[in-house]
Amino acid sequence: MPAFLDLLAASPDLLALGEPTHGESAFLQLRNDAFLSLAEHGYRSIALESDRAAGLIADEFAQGGAVPLDRALSAGFSHDFGTAPANRDLLLRMREWNAQRPAAQRLTFHGFDAPLELANAPSPRRHLTRVCDFLGLDRSAEIDDLVGDEARWSDTAAIWEPGRSVGRSTDAGRLRVLADDLLTELYLRAPGKSAGWTAAFVHATSAVALLRYHAAAAAPLAQEERFVRLAAVRDALMAENLLAIRSAEAHRGPTLAFGHNTHLQRHPGTMTLAGTEVSWAGAGAIVASLLGDRYAVIVGSLGASPALGIGAPDASTYEGRLQQETGLPRYVPASDIGPAEQRTHDYRYLPLDRAAVDHADAVLHVPTGVDAAVLADRIVALPGVEQVVASAENGSPEAAWGDRFFFVGPDRRQPFATIVEHDVPGFDEAAQLDRPGVFRLNLDLGRNEFERRFGFPPRAFDDHRDEFDFARLDTLTPHPGYALYGFASVVMPGPHLLPEIDRLLAVAHARAVDRHERAARRATAQQA
Repeated sequence: MPAFLDLLAASPDLLALGEPTHGESAFLQLRNDAFLSLAEHGYRSIALESDRAAGLIADEFAQGGAVPLDRALSAGFSHDFGTAPANRDLLLRMREWNAQRPAAQRLTFHGFDAPLELANAPSPRRHLTRVCDFLGLDRSAEIDDLVGDEARWSDTAAIWEPGRSVGRSTDAGRLRVLADDLLTELYLRAPGKSAGWTAAFVHATSAVALLRYHAAAAAPLAQEERFVRLAAVRDALMAENLLAIRSAEAHRGPTLAFGHNTHLQRHPGTMTLAGTEVSWAGAGAIVASLLGDRYAVIVGSLGASPALGIGAPDASTYEGRLQQETGLPRYVPASDIGPAEQRTHDYRYLPLDRAAVDHADAVLHVPTGVDAAVLADRIVALPGVEQVVASAENGSPEAAWGDRFFFVGPDRRQPFATIVEHDVPGFDEAAQLDRPGVFRLNLDLGRNEFERRFGFPPRAFDDHRDEFDFARLDTLTPHPGYALYGFASVVMPGPHLLPEIDRLLAVAHARAVDRHERAARRATAQQA
């Protein structure tokens, strides 16, 4: 049983895992491990803060469908979340799980967000057309006439200036009636529903959600009231989706939901606008009021994030106190967290406060994200290590600038570790290192350790190459180019892997020290 489940008072139907910011990969990597661990104990679905209709494409890939991975990532996520390397890993791991199991035990991917941004929302045209196609109805001319120019819907000014919004126009009202009629027709078809019914239903509810949001944008409210109303409507749409997902998944097992703390927390979201603090009920507050103890929340807490430029917290803050005991991620019962100061925050990170702690079941604290510099500091701290960074000044090829090489002693012929951030076209592209923010740690493990780890000697690597996904995060694999020499690699190891990384570094460092000492003895013998 995953240890964090022991921190919950009851076993929930919907377990929410929050992150305090978007953009720190550590939370997504920990989420992946948590979900696959939960899957071993009956969880059968995951819901992310991403467009629910788009999620149908991601789920098709996860179920083993013919949709390519690139399309699942580009079209299966909203908010550009498909570019996150950990989301690629999530879909691949779900697909692998599902390939080995019957339908009842397969993992399902959902999005729980509406198909919109807070300050931008398209028309419902695409969703209405999809429903009509499923029902075999030709309403395209009517839909096109009512929607008109797409730009008048997606214009950002239409969200913030009620006079420019079409949300309460006659055309929008007729579209809402049309969407409602299509939903009725879908229910009438439910007794004999085909495989496409569920997807059509999701598109129908997405159309309704967009029309509701545009109607809220057209309300004649002051700017501060307007922001709060739109934020509240979006969270209400998220809550509706989460409840619908639970209804669909209730017979199969519990669901893990993952998104920003502000959407999943039990207490209202707050923000200061024009000097006034405003609040609204988030999706978690709505769902918790309806599900009771069948909803549980683990909020995310972050110490430092090199990727986001967030430094270490003061020791007097909630985050500072949480990372005094260990440098590794950990789940902490909320009841064990005493009063502390609230950390100063900006747009990059929403810190813990007393309300967040009091209304959570547990806290997941990540002391630091891991980037190339964090790993380099750990390597340089080993005895006798020197770092060389490829640059124009030391004659390195431009494609390698910024890559790091670590040596023991003056011999620069063979590094015992490297950290690279670039593909080498035609030679080393399997790890897809040219993705934003992606890096890889390479280690000289030697023949014995290599064989112990992978079950075959370095010389047999070519016979096993197809067994490995060299672009997967948090996974030790043979080096795609230098495995024959005993090298292994890890792409973007998360903070939870740092103890294992330290053990692997110790092996590689010991080999480098031994080489250096043997070379020194040979040199001494030659001089004697």
